[in-house]
Amino acid sequence: MSTITATAAETVRITTGRSRERSTASLIFVGLLWFSLFFGVVVLVVLIADTAVKGSPRFDSDLLLGYESTITPETTGFRAGIIGTAWLMLGTALFAVPLGVGAGVYLEEFSDSKKWYNRLIEVNLQNLAAVPSVIYGLLAVAVMALIGFQLKNIVLGGAIALALLILPVVIITTREAVRAVPVDIRHASLALGATPWQTTWRQTLPSAVPGIATGTILGLSRAIGEAAPLLLLGIGAIRFDPNGFLSQVTALPIQIYRMSSQSQEEFQRAASAGIIVLLIMILGLNGLAIYIRNKFQRSW
Repeated sequence: MSTITATAAETVRITTGRSRERSTASLIFVGLLWFSLFFGVVVLVVLIADTAVKGSPRFDSDLLLGYESTITPETTGFRAGIIGTAWLMLGTALFAVPLGVGAGVYLEEFSDSKKWYNRLIEVNLQNLAAVPSVIYGLLAVAVMALIGFQLKNIVLGGAIALALLILPVVIITTREAVRAVPVDIRHASLALGATPWQTTWRQTLPSAVPGIATGTILGLSRAIGEAAPLLLLGIGAIRFDPNGFLSQVTALPIQIYRMSSQSQEEFQRAASAGIIVLLIMILGLNGLAIYIRNKFQRSW
């Protein structure tokens, strides 16, 4: 009896991660883990604080409402970049979300995993999630040339590049969210006479919305800070507000890159302030994802 009790207690400690082992090697390993976490957090906080201090003289209305200017660097602003980024995120969401969610639902609910082409798609999805972002910029240039656009530095081109960038993330996240829905819900719906499509549309998808929305917003949070794909499209200094998907555009990361490359101290301060603005936008999207997850999350 005591052997069974000891075995059960050891199993609980292993499965719950509450092992009482206090050997020298384990303590050193835990100490290194905590030091790595602490060091990373401290470096991040120091970098953000240093950037905020450098950019603090530029936290004014000109930063948000002014346009980029090489004549008066002390009043240069990011208005075109902020509005352009909003347009790019709108286009990215319109391209990536319907296609990504649809592909994820199909692969998880309707596809036959025994078919060779479905297996090929799944393998490529895993690989595409790790492809460098600059490759998607090259692909977007090819797509824009294929459909006959002479100008590549427009909202449509940037949206295509960023949508291709986050599409594998949206698909994988959608599959995980749909997979997390209990199979009993599907069986109950089918037992009541619903078709597989009705079950997916009315039961599975609504139950998976928190996970899908969270993954999609986190994907957009990644896209909002990308500059490499946009540089390949020729997106640069635009000193006017875009007014449509065929309008030339610039983005906040592009403007930050340009200003940080300048030698004048005024541009350096503006770039530091722009980094904080971009960071606030990213944190806002992440906060929205956390809110949606906590608001609509269900316990099964």
